[in-house]
Amino acid sequence: MEHIATATTEKDMPKKVFVKTYGCQMNVYDSQRMTDALVADGYVATETIEDADLVLLNTCHIREKAAEKVYSELGRIRDMKLERQSAGGELVIGVTGCVAQAEGNEILRRAPAVDLVVGPQTYHRLPDVLKKVRTGKKVVETEYAIEDKFERLPRLRRTDVAKRGVTAFLTVQEGCDKFCTFCVVPYTRGSEVSRSVAQIVAEAERLADAGVREVTLLGQNVNAWHGEGPDGSEWGLGQLLFRLAEIPGLARLRYTTSHPRDMDDALIAAHRDLDALMPYLHLPVQSGSDRILKAMNRRHTAADYLRLIEKIRHAREDIALSGDFIVGFPGETKADFEATMQIVRDVSYASAFSFKYSPRPGTPGATMDGHVDEQVKNERLQQVQALLNEQQQAFTTSMIGRTLSTLIEKPGRQPGQKVGRSPWLQPVIVDEKVTEIGDIIDVRITKTGFNSLFAEPV
Repeated sequence: MEHIATATTEKDMPKKVFVKTYGCQMNVYDSQRMTDALVADGYVATETIEDADLVLLNTCHIREKAAEKVYSELGRIRDMKLERQSAGGELVIGVTGCVAQAEGNEILRRAPAVDLVVGPQTYHRLPDVLKKVRTGKKVVETEYAIEDKFERLPRLRRTDVAKRGVTAFLTVQEGCDKFCTFCVVPYTRGSEVSRSVAQIVAEAERLADAGVREVTLLGQNVNAWHGEGPDGSEWGLGQLLFRLAEIPGLARLRYTTSHPRDMDDALIAAHRDLDALMPYLHLPVQSGSDRILKAMNRRHTAADYLRLIEKIRHAREDIALSGDFIVGFPGETKADFEATMQIVRDVSYASAFSFKYSPRPGTPGATMDGHVDEQVKNERLQQVQALLNEQQQAFTTSMIGRTLSTLIEKPGRQPGQKVGRSPWLQPVIVDEKVTEIGDIIDVRITKTGFNSLFAEPV
């Protein structure tokens, strides 16, 4: 996904910025934060990298060889910069996000064409960083204080939101204190910090006022969010969701990504009692083997997870569950992998993400004994994905003939279509004449596509 922005120079010539986003929904949100900071400084946007005067790569460090992919991309952009310079122009190159936070000055050493390196907590400093770059300096901005995590953002304007659509992300929590042994997030995003109730409500109200109908709350461990309520009591995510549901015009709420250890009774009750909270929950378990879960430092067992799922489903019978799975973690045996397959069968997921374990430098998992052969990991990944795909298809097929409440989000890919979103996050394709973008309507599902539903109005 790409975000964009143009600044006015002293000669009144616009400067264009192109932001390329890698990775998770948090990075999508962060790209918008960067764009907002640049727009407030006079920038506007381009969707074409060749037109850009400033290119920002907003990077992700979760996947294997993530940094190497960034350096490969930087090589291509370096060639663009050299061509621009030979023609008497300029191109400023920046690396932001988690690779920037993890690699820092190493990026400048390995890719001298880069002008600035900015970590995830310092995006609000981008205008000042660019001023330094214009004087010929190369800047690495990765040091931050806790308060930097939720630095005040520019006020949202109705025209800005109109460009983004009727759904929006809203970060409420950042960082992670869980220290799973496979994960770099605690090292690149820092410790868990929660945004205040007042900040969250104010941003949600601005989004709703500008026409947003659905908000997804984001956090590395979003259900670890906590804050002080108006009455002085300690609130968790459940109480916050009830408060946000009171905002006029805001019809739908979601949140991601959750940790099983932070799924408390108040949040489960919100799924039971709050109509605005959509019946979809992403709750990663990672493995079905207690031995591997312990090695991962997940601090829950498979039985703990299954009891939690039962409790959630008792509260909301129609809830759809999504999960994450890692196969081939160091020491994983055939029996451990079969335990993972069994928990997939026991839960029956509507959707899921599955990956081969890849060592991340600096994490405990990278130095563990018993790394699994790559071919074995490939075979196990194919098996778990086949089962997960079978479950997802069964869930999708079960929608045929049902009447679903659907938020119409945007024009479809094909002429004559609009695309909406079901309560369970599935794309729903309808005739464009049926309704307007932003409407929530009831439709009857007539057939399914590869990853979508086709519907007619009720």
